[in-house]
Amino acid sequence: MYKLTLKEYKSLFDKLYTSLCLFANSYLKNLEVSKDIVQEVFIKIWEDKIEFQNENTIKSYLYTSVKNKSLDYLKSKYVKTTEHFSISEMEKLETEPFFLREMVILETSSIIENAINTLPNKCAQIIKLSIKDFTNAEIAEELGISVNTVKTQKKIGYKRLKPLLKDYFILIAFIFESTN
Repeated sequence: MYKLTLKEYKSLFDKLYTSLCLFANSYLKNLEVSKDIVQEVFIKIWEDKIEFQNENTIKSYLYTSVKNKSLDYLKSKYVKTTEHFSISEMEKLETEPFFLREMVILETSSIIENAINTLPNKCAQIIKLSIKDFTNAEIAEELGISVNTVKTQKKIGYKRLKPLLKDYFILIAFIFESTN
């Protein structure tokens, strides 16, 4: 069995907190409640001194716990009296495919973000704006540079990202397919 040290616990929190909040928000559509739920999950791990089979099971446990707490919140009396979810909406949120899809999207987004952050600052900014569907002209205007500089930096950025992301091509393709 594997138990987290305080240093590992803090590192895990720092590494996964944002992704878990976004994951909870995919269920709840309320970022403040999502943050509360993720914090509750982390507190429970620490207070109950939960032991894991190995380090790999921790992430799975966290995502599953956040999913379950999110669904419990949606089924709570408070939500039922203030917001209305149809039975079919709740059933969709409870499915394994929804859970897996949201988890893959968040993990892949994190991989892409980390890869982009290895680029020089200006190049990374250009790639991020490009991903957000900014045109070359809009990027140039936003950053106060020429359109040719944008084109050159995008070319450099994508060339550097290609080898970093090649092992994740299937995941990335899955995300773009599932969001369309």
